[in-house]
Amino acid sequence: MEKAINLLVSLDQNYLPQLRVMLTSFFLNNPGAACRVYLLHSGIPGDALARLDADAARLGYTLCPVAVDDALFQGAPVTRQYPKEMYYRLLAAQLLPQDLDRALYLDPDTLVINPVQPLWQMDMQGCLFAAAAHTGKTELANNVNRLRLGTEQNYYNSGVLLIDLAHCRQEIVPDEIFAFVRARAPELLLPDQDVLNALYADRILELDDAVWNYDARNYSNYLVRSYGEADLPWVMQHTAVLHFCGKAKPWKPRYRHRFGVLYLHYMQLTDKILPSG
Repeated sequence: MEKAINLLVSLDQNYLPQLRVMLTSFFLNNPGAACRVYLLHSGIPGDALARLDADAARLGYTLCPVAVDDALFQGAPVTRQYPKEMYYRLLAAQLLPQDLDRALYLDPDTLVINPVQPLWQMDMQGCLFAAAAHTGKTELANNVNRLRLGTEQNYYNSGVLLIDLAHCRQEIVPDEIFAFVRARAPELLLPDQDVLNALYADRILELDDAVWNYDARNYSNYLVRSYGEADLPWVMQHTAVLHFCGKAKPWKPRYRHRFGVLYLHYMQLTDKILPSG
């Protein structure tokens, strides 16, 4: 097991402020952890990368930007609805340095509020990915997604992924992903997430979403399904990754969900710890 956590992110310049907040939360709640931040991108300007590199250095982290070569996507369906960036996390094994064995992917709209070492050190049992399913307030959405994609497993969220890069290099073929998207494009609602589930659901180790990928919109659902155990103190003590799923985001005006104020708190901490902005 590699000692340093290989933290993987993929985004454009618009999400750099949220990445800074996520990294600050990661730093504060994983004290002493060594971390290499791999940023898959296509065209983030050099000055923006330099500022992010300085931020990472302040946290004691190493930024490893990876500018993705468009040549890899010559055979891929790429449109406004299906940008090439949607493939990055699925093809991380091909894009990252070949000597890396695993990576932890986090969406930039997440907060890390407890240590991630138990996840990073988890035995993946030969699976390609470890991920959590958001079943929602009822099983309806989960069942619809199973029917829509022809799978038997839960519908996994792709915002938090532990990736076994070594196994993915052996089993994931980019052209197979591109062919699937080309054949099923009209049916795909969340393209990269749909591809993850349709092609690899049976190679995913299921995580507890209440701990590793907590949907910040669904506090009441978590509380009910845990028979009252997963209250706010429980979340603050046990949840490692809060995920602000959906179109409403806590850094935008009129965010109404419960954990928005916590996000604002981490935004303030970010400005104190990483004042360069």
